[in-house]
Amino acid sequence: MTIDISVIIPLKNEEESLPELAAWIERVMNEHHYSYEIWMVDDGSTDDSWSVIQNLSKSNKNIKGIRFQRNYGKSAALNEGFRVAQGNVVITMDADLQDSPDEIPGLYKMIVVDGYDLVSGWKKKRYDPIMKTIPSKFFNWTTTKLSGIKLHDFNCGLKSYKKKVVKSIEVYGEMHRYIPVIAKWAGFRKIGEKVVEHRSRKYGVTKFGLERFINGFLDLASIMFVGKFGKRPMHFFGALGSLFFLVGFIIALYLAVMKIAYLQYKMTDRPLFFLALLIMIIGSQLFLTGFIAELVTRNAADRNSYLVEEVIDHKKPEEVRL
Repeated sequence: MTIDISVIIPLKNEEESLPELAAWIERVMNEHHYSYEIWMVDDGSTDDSWSVIQNLSKSNKNIKGIRFQRNYGKSAALNEGFRVAQGNVVITMDADLQDSPDEIPGLYKMIVVDGYDLVSGWKKKRYDPIMKTIPSKFFNWTTTKLSGIKLHDFNCGLKSYKKKVVKSIEVYGEMHRYIPVIAKWAGFRKIGEKVVEHRSRKYGVTKFGLERFINGFLDLASIMFVGKFGKRPMHFFGALGSLFFLVGFIIALYLAVMKIAYLQYKMTDRPLFFLALLIMIIGSQLFLTGFIAELVTRNAADRNSYLVEEVIDHKKPEEVRL
């Protein structure tokens, strides 16, 4: 039996909101006659969240749970949810009731009817403190400029995906906020957004601090590099190393010509000489880094792992060898 929707809910210490959230999702699913499953991923809660999930699962067999032994982070929780999800459409949302389950039908339609690979929610009207909204706007602007993906709210927890998308990507570290970027590098380019309702927090407090913005930009740099040069690191390090070495060599050559023309000074007396040496050494190291990275990449188990959209082969089935 196929499942229409898998809802993945990463959570930590949300015991108060879970019963209300589960009942709300169940009501929406029943009203629209969706077959569904709900995966609640407990990311190392220290309250009674897991007991609540167990009780909810007893009353509704569509509710399933995963419990981490300790806190690994939202990315790990989402990745584990993606691994087990069986729905044709996968929807993620936060457990704090700030995301409205009433948005599920619209997000589902944009995937199934409109043909999007991924749809990200846009909390156009937010109920977050200014210390959270201002850095978020800067973060979203920077990500748009670097990735070329025109979204207003990359970090919105409310998103919908084709099943193929979540089965084709890996999320780790703090990279959950960059899932649209990861999906784009994997070849899924029909990415859209939907204005969604954002609600003020009803229970508990936020689990994220300001350090997430620092980690976020470091993760963005990592994704951009791996996405573009992951299978050809020599193109980055080799080009940069060659440029540095060339600049250093030109400076050294200039000093040598000046030494020949004007014999009254020693090259080693010029600070520029040591700068030239330093630049050439850095260039050589960058080039060697690219060379070593290329060797590692060529010997990696997934060096020829590519996402194949479709295959046309007119051979008989018994003639095809995989």
